[in-house]
Amino acid sequence: MAYLDESFLLHSPTARRLFHEVAKDQPIFDYHCHLSPKEIATNHRWKNLADIWLGGDHYKWRLLRANGIDEEYITGSASPREKFQAWAETVPYTLRNPIHHWTHLELRRYFGIETLLSPATADEIWEQANARLAEPDFCVHGILDKFRVSMVGTTDDPADPLDHHEAIANSTLKTKVLPTFRPDKAFAVDQPKAFNAWIEKLEEITDSGIHHVSDLLQALQKRHDDFHAAGCRLSDHGLERCPALPCDDADASIIFDKARRGLPVTAEEKEKFTFFLMVFFGQQDAAKGWTKQLHLGPFRNVNPRMFERLGPDAGFDTIGDERQGAALITYLGTLAERGSLPQVILYNINPRDNYLFAAMTGAFQDGSVAGKIQFGSGWWFLDQKDGMELQLNALSSTGLLSRFVGMLTDSRSFLSFPRHEYFRRILCNLIGSEADRGELPDDFDALSKLIADVCSGNASRYFGF
Repeated sequence: MAYLDESFLLHSPTARRLFHEVAKDQPIFDYHCHLSPKEIATNHRWKNLADIWLGGDHYKWRLLRANGIDEEYITGSASPREKFQAWAETVPYTLRNPIHHWTHLELRRYFGIETLLSPATADEIWEQANARLAEPDFCVHGILDKFRVSMVGTTDDPADPLDHHEAIANSTLKTKVLPTFRPDKAFAVDQPKAFNAWIEKLEEITDSGIHHVSDLLQALQKRHDDFHAAGCRLSDHGLERCPALPCDDADASIIFDKARRGLPVTAEEKEKFTFFLMVFFGQQDAAKGWTKQLHLGPFRNVNPRMFERLGPDAGFDTIGDERQGAALITYLGTLAERGSLPQVILYNINPRDNYLFAAMTGAFQDGSVAGKIQFGSGWWFLDQKDGMELQLNALSSTGLLSRFVGMLTDSRSFLSFPRHEYFRRILCNLIGSEADRGELPDDFDALSKLIADVCSGNASRYFGF
């Protein structure tokens, strides 16, 4: 079997038929990513292959460092061609890492290049890809159209302006691009300097003074309303774990006042304040019919020296081992008790939590919406073949795979849409191979419905797109 041929990851006749006849051409609902609204609004173009392929991609940066490449050729001042050469030298060492698959799927799907990347082929690929980048249709809007992207959900802070989203909405772009409400900076009361700088931005965007915790809630409510008017239907939180220490208005006011005055806030106080706001956000989301995403578990920026040098989102994060269950039950249970539990998607980063999260969804379904509480797709360190299969198996064993809202890229790169193809091949192989072994019914129509729903139909219905 040739590498990355039409049967890539498809190991049975029914698997191949499901992918090519059903999954392959389904529209993409990339409901959670970190693409730039500005680049979408301006229909951005790229200068060269390094610009579009290596900038901001901490997945690649980690492998470059692991291969002994100096930081000068990763995030430093080396030329784009030199950085690309460093990546070409690294790719042959990535065998069995999903990056090897993704790299060559991207070269094929975007640039029509079937040559494997190596130091020997770097010049040829650099020139061929750059020539393709110069063609008129190789721009943000052209990519979204080429990959049949029906919807993109960006990730936006409440203090961010929404002017780029307004420009996109008023453009001729067929893809629906919607903001996602990500208010994590509101929790940073233990970092008064950063917290107060963020409060000042929030004051400016809401044209209000924020002197008391009640003012903060009013400003956040205003931005929640503004996001809703801009089409937002999802919120998101990235946490090591859910907060679990109850906090009333009086305690929240005391903690907020300390942070505003630049006084130290303890870890316990931060958790209480985070719980206070998370309940508030959950009630907001439920009232508007939004879906709340909870990305739980990573240890971020664990290398102090490199964090000081490069800042966040540079590849110095890892899988965390916080105990997730009890805190998550406390949070979801609090919202359920108050009649304010919105639709929720739970994402874990530690594979040990697969069955914990999958089973947790069943404990909070209430029959109001099919699949109201979702076990989200394999995320970050788990968005590869093994991680996706583990997630699909845990979900299938404890709940309804047929109601799953499917894959997302969680990416900052416009070259990441083949990850949907990657997921679809894995899904079709799982279902098709089991059917060919007699573990699922020999009913192509029923299997086709499951595949089409998980690829796109469920997301379209669940999010109201």
